[in-house]
Amino acid sequence: MTATADGRLDPQYEAEPAAESSTAEEGDSPESESAAEPAGEPAKDVRALAAETLERATAHLLGLQDAEGWWKGNLETNVTMDAEDLLLRQFLGIRTEEQTRATADWIRSQQQPDGTWATFYGGPAELSTTVEAYVALKLAGDDPQAPHMRRAAAYVREQGGIAAARVFTRIWLALFGWWPWDRLPELPPEVIFLPRGFPLNIYSFGCWARQTIVPLTVVSAHRPVRPAPFDLDELHADPADPYPVRPFAAPYTWDGLFERLDRVLHLYHRMPVRPVRRMALAQAAKWIVDRQEADGCWGGIQPPAVYSLIALHLLGYPLDHPVMEAGLAAFERFTVHTDEGHRWIEACQSPVWDTCLAVVALADAGVAKDHPALVKATDWMLGEEITRPGDWAVQRPDLSPGGWAFEFENDNYPDVDDTAEVVLALRRVVHPDPERVDGAVRRGVDWTMGMQSKNGAWAAFDVDNTSSLPNKLPFCDFGEVVDPPSADVTAHVVEMLAAVGRSADPRVRRGVDWLLREQEEDGSWFGRWGTNYIYGVGSVVPALVAAGLPASHSAVRRAVEWLEQHQNADGGWGEDMRSYSDRSWAGRGTSTASQTAWALMALLAAGETGEVVDRGVGWLAATQLPEGTWDEPEFTGTGFPWDFSINYNLYRLVFPVTALGRYLHGTPELDGGVPFDERSANRLRAELPPPARLLPSLTGRRSR
Repeated sequence: MTATADGRLDPQYEAEPAAESSTAEEGDSPESESAAEPAGEPAKDVRALAAETLERATAHLLGLQDAEGWWKGNLETNVTMDAEDLLLRQFLGIRTEEQTRATADWIRSQQQPDGTWATFYGGPAELSTTVEAYVALKLAGDDPQAPHMRRAAAYVREQGGIAAARVFTRIWLALFGWWPWDRLPELPPEVIFLPRGFPLNIYSFGCWARQTIVPLTVVSAHRPVRPAPFDLDELHADPADPYPVRPFAAPYTWDGLFERLDRVLHLYHRMPVRPVRRMALAQAAKWIVDRQEADGCWGGIQPPAVYSLIALHLLGYPLDHPVMEAGLAAFERFTVHTDEGHRWIEACQSPVWDTCLAVVALADAGVAKDHPALVKATDWMLGEEITRPGDWAVQRPDLSPGGWAFEFENDNYPDVDDTAEVVLALRRVVHPDPERVDGAVRRGVDWTMGMQSKNGAWAAFDVDNTSSLPNKLPFCDFGEVVDPPSADVTAHVVEMLAAVGRSADPRVRRGVDWLLREQEEDGSWFGRWGTNYIYGVGSVVPALVAAGLPASHSAVRRAVEWLEQHQNADGGWGEDMRSYSDRSWAGRGTSTASQTAWALMALLAAGETGEVVDRGVGWLAATQLPEGTWDEPEFTGTGFPWDFSINYNLYRLVFPVTALGRYLHGTPELDGGVPFDERSANRLRAELPPPARLLPSLTGRRSR
């Protein structure tokens, strides 16, 4: 693997593995997977193999650090990012031939043999992604009669055509007259006036959703149509009836209720109260501009950025306005150029997340705590601390700020997960200005504890953002639009608070009890931000042990048993994204470096030292590339479970380094936990609402 000049990882891999290993077939059962011989060279001492592997990986990771102190791997998602980039530029009139050629080359390179596109590596065909990719290629000049285009169009028609695509895809098509605006759910800008506490006010939505919805209300109010450069008749299932009317659901259902409400809103669109509409649009414009970050982006992610640019353009902002110029420049920083001449767009960038994980990994691997690389990374992380209120303050107006975001610039939305991991990283470094570090840690800890939801757990961005209504809107047919607490975020917080000596705090105990209640019947945990049950177990077990649960605790033993049952025949672990939609895939998939490392981190935290662990370490040693990293085209991260998958290109390196370091040196004890036995857990449990009284949405899981 190679690094680009700015320290990012090139997503193309050509190197051969350092050694070969067998991989389990996707259909193998967990029972058959765990019965095979370990990978690698069984005759060689496993610790010696681990040490050699770790030395190469550590050197490679150190070499990827940017001169400013940060690490950042490319964040791969799917070709809708690239297709929408071309459509945005077409809408604004700024698309260039070179951008189009390089982007189209990338989109073609990601097409599957059957002519479709998936949302993750090796995944099934996905209709909306295929529609958007097809349109982008047609925009680039690809002949609809070319074999690759004919195959794609045939798939779209077989799946119901454009009419069956998600709302967001049809919005993009409506911008060019390929879909009628009146056949889309209506979202009036007047929602900006709904007060906090009123159902479906903008703060009922997760931060990523509200930042997308507000500009989309402006777009919906204007209903712009740019001249279409071609038609899309070949993508309709029935060209004679391209815009079929769907019958309403029963009126006593949520779907039926909101469908009828949508019809009312469509009538209002035709006859709005003009002064109110003008005020709503002005307020929406102010809301959008106020939330533009220093780097020109919005929320650090693609969807709110593209829709904010379109909305402001419709409101009269010229392309040379500083707000528009900064927004468009941000997309250039999100652009990746490959050695093959391809061009693709990151949906987001993850320098803070990657940097804190890299520091944890290197420290746990035995790198000196005052190593210049760790000190430089600490300086950079300290400079990224956010000390002003953001949207989170709507729910916590009296909470003092202090935390970290995921991206280079996203001061309005620090998140709990990054803050927890940054604190864990800072606690591992000996810095020449310890008072500065201690102050940042203290503020981060206080802010994180103040972000606890009422059920005792933590979400990523907001507190008690658990309403079930937003997900029922006709508009919201793609991904999560709320931010309920999750097991992985809660676990990282618990682990962090234990590391700073807060294990005995009642708020930590409530978090631990919530995690115990959330354990699945089979012993695993659902992973909200990583794939999936392996990530859940890999996050929760180290946290529970750090908080004082003994390795003999029944929850820990059940989790260990689950990992043992799901080890692949080659010694590694893997889990396919399909586990989010099909529980039979839980813990099943091609072995990956990141997921193998997560499993090992849990097993090591639980005190396991036997054959299962050694086989996992052996798999990492056997599959390491010569330069010290691992090949991992599989996606093991999530934005929205199942709907939006992520390949964090640095995961394949930082987590194996962490796992191998803990295998050789033990799990670090920063402050130690306070013993937490089952009797104290039972006492605490008696003080909290029983699980049956908690809404299903509070679990962080989608129905499955």
